Amino acid sequence: MTGRPSIALVKAHAYGNDFLLVHAADVSAEQDLPALARQACDRHRGIGADGLMLVEDTTEGASTQLFNADGSRAEVSGNGVRCAAAWLASRRGLQAGDRIVIETAAGPKRLDLLEASTRRFTFRADMGAPTDLRRLRLRVHDEEVDVIALRVGNPQCVVLGPATEERLHGLAAGLSVHPAFPEGSNVELADVRGPGHVRILIWERGVGPTEASGTGACAAAVASAFAGGAARDVTVESPGGAQHVEWTDETIWLTGWAEIVADIAWWR
Repeated sequence: MTGRPSIALVKAHAYGNDFLLVHAADVSAEQDLPALARQACDRHRGIGADGLMLVEDTTEGASTQLFNADGSRAEVSGNGVRCAAAWLASRRGLQAGDRIVIETAAGPKRLDLLEASTRRFTFRADMGAPTDLRRLRLRVHDEEVDVIALRVGNPQCVVLGPATEERLHGLAAGLSVHPAFPEGSNVELADVRGPGHVRILIWERGVGPTEASGTGACAAAVASAFAGGAARDVTVESPGGAQHVEWTDETIWLTGWAEIVADIAWWR
């Protein structure tokens, strides 16, 4: 393969929500970034991931641009910022107690490093306060459904009640492209199992079903406390694992890990 063009990527994931990370300097100014995301994230003809993130180092951490697997832009990903922070922590040799700031299209996200190992890093992230929190009643597939809509840096729609695969591929998929959400929306089916435990299934805007979502966990926690009887300090369980969410008067704190999977030379 000598002489063939390649691009250096890092694959990382948080609870199965996976991302391809690339140094912004390694991508030319003329590069069609949406096309690059679609090609790289394709799970059959590319490397495979839920999103592609361009990362540019800063003194405090990094600035990022995030693209969904379908090439659309995303404002922020809670798991994505942890993956970027894990990559930085591994390269800079950071230890528990250090802080990283990841700049996103939804503003800066501060992450405190709680635990560090060779490839897995646990962070407590300040995700910012939820906004535009409201109840809506929408019609989807000839069904009237009550939802909680809000923003946690990106648009979210939460349906309280049974979290089943049938509802995920029908109701949640329909809500993600509902006219009520001109930008599209991430959708979580949230089953409140107790005051401190919420189980979710996720339909990610621009991706489809994902094993986990950081912002989705935050949205589900807020909606479950707002209208589902949950506490403001909860464990949010998704197919990929459980994250911890604290909703205070000032912000949402998201705690969980991310790990580095591989360094990749992608031959294009």
